[in-house]
Amino acid sequence: MNLPHVVPLEGGSNFRDLGGYRTADGRTVRRGAVFRSAHLGGLTDIDRTALGQLGVRTVVDLRGVSEAAETPHRIEGVGARIVGAHIEPGVGERIRVAIEDGSASPFLMMQYLTDHYRDYPRRCTPGFRTLFATLSDGTHRPLVFHCTAGKDRTGFASALLLTLLGVPWEDVVDDYLRTNDLWTGHIGRYPELDIDTRAAIIEARRPYLEAAFEVVRADFGGPEVFAADALGLDVDARRRLKDELLEA
Repeated sequence: MNLPHVVPLEGGSNFRDLGGYRTADGRTVRRGAVFRSAHLGGLTDIDRTALGQLGVRTVVDLRGVSEAAETPHRIEGVGARIVGAHIEPGVGERIRVAIEDGSASPFLMMQYLTDHYRDYPRRCTPGFRTLFATLSDGTHRPLVFHCTAGKDRTGFASALLLTLLGVPWEDVVDDYLRTNDLWTGHIGRYPELDIDTRAAIIEARRPYLEAAFEVVRADFGGPEVFAADALGLDVDARRRLKDELLEA
């Protein structure tokens, strides 16, 4: 597996190129077209220069409305258009209540996160539909999409895109899990929790992602059908996406 390029940022983390992965038919995901990241609310001048050098045209924000308002983008001078594809982080409120009433535990947090991932294909399709509509329009690329950590909403979207492009599942999972090495935004969060309970919240975990894709298969019949029925990407749109994002 040829790992995609990680873009180091002074005021951000988990920013990386989704290009570089090999597909099952021997092609490679094109570099420099689609990036994933944690939020862009702490970027420095040097970071903005880096985004400009990448040619980023569009930033798709998967955060909820209040989330996005609390930490606005710092992309002045980059010249990128911001597209809101808002997916509300309902799990955050459940976690907060559990911490306040003392019921937070590793098992409960894992249950919350697993349920949250199952909600992505069931209840969060409008936001993902906006993302994939923007992604499939070549005039918006190079493009970066992100949520707060670049872990959950961004992780599911990245896994879905790579799957639709034909990247083998184990490589898709590896990309998802790389957040555990690259995201630094969790530092200092949930200091009141024990290490195992905190880890269940902040870590990208394979069972979380697999829970979402189990729903995709059980409720829709698989990623291709989900893309068509829930995201509006018909056969021609998916073929065009492959033609534009894959190279020999």
